[in-house]
Amino acid sequence: MRKHIGKMAACILAIGLCTSMAACEGQVPQVSAPTSSASASPDLTQAQEKRIRLRILDALEKANKAKDPKGIDEYVGGPQLQIRTSELNIAKASGDLDNKTTIPRQITQTVIPTDSGWPRSIFTITTTTADQQSKRLLVMTQDTAGTNYKLWGVARLFQGAQLPKFAVPTIGSEMGDSSDTGLVFTPESAVSHYADILQNGTSSKYSSDFTSDYFQQDLSKLEQTVQQGMEANNGTQKQTFTAVPGAIKIMRSSDGGDLVVAQIDSVWTRTAGEGRESLPASDDEKALFGNTKATSTIKVTYVNVVAMYVPPAGSDAKVSAVGAERQAIKVEAL
Repeated sequence: MRKHIGKMAACILAIGLCTSMAACEGQVPQVSAPTSSASASPDLTQAQEKRIRLRILDALEKANKAKDPKGIDEYVGGPQLQIRTSELNIAKASGDLDNKTTIPRQITQTVIPTDSGWPRSIFTITTTTADQQSKRLLVMTQDTAGTNYKLWGVARLFQGAQLPKFAVPTIGSEMGDSSDTGLVFTPESAVSHYADILQNGTSSKYSSDFTSDYFQQDLSKLEQTVQQGMEANNGTQKQTFTAVPGAIKIMRSSDGGDLVVAQIDSVWTRTAGEGRESLPASDDEKALFGNTKATSTIKVTYVNVVAMYVPPAGSDAKVSAVGAERQAIKVEAL
């Protein structure tokens, strides 16, 4: 009988990071009065946001039914294109579409930008799903004046997540920049530091600057569980996390902080003990691995989308992740 590792982790990998996010409400941003610095007008109306959003969701629903990503690049971009393409390819191979791919059509809040240039983004928060999965934070981005908005990113909100306040849609909010100052960290630095925490846990020199969250906790539990199986078979594992340059969207809140949504890629390499094969350890991995010949080492590439709040400088608050999404997009034998 062929020896292999990974069976012990299969169930956890299949359920993985859904447990903490699947049945939680999350706290949506509350509207606030306009600040004294608010002078520009919003670029869109709420009715226009709705038309943009439903156009995208209609296209995704069609792709979901077909279990085929063909043509979705007209409606989806950024990290979400990689994530949804993988999810649909897995559904095509397995016959089932993961329920975490559900995006409710109803919303509880939208944050519309006042910026006149491009690219520009809308941040919208949905209701919970029909089966009480958490609300989704949607980022829809228009790259140029002559292109349509696309769904750039989706993050499932954490249980009890506290988001900052934004102006009402008729007033609009200002988009931020990756180098925004006046914060405890620039958004770019905050994302890079968070990637270091995901990789190194409490050993990261930045861990004390961030609150603990479900994403960190679930990743840590998953790695510990897999490590037990690895050690029993004289195997090894390693995960690396890297913030993707430029893959970041930011909206400035009324309290002087930034709500940041960014892409962090990760690679998980698992090597079996001598004479063993390292095999896919979840249904998703199996679908992506296909008929590839197994070797002693398997490498799984993930796209992670993380939403975090970066508070203003001088605040006692720490940087806090408020939502996340994680999806395997490639599985290789090395």
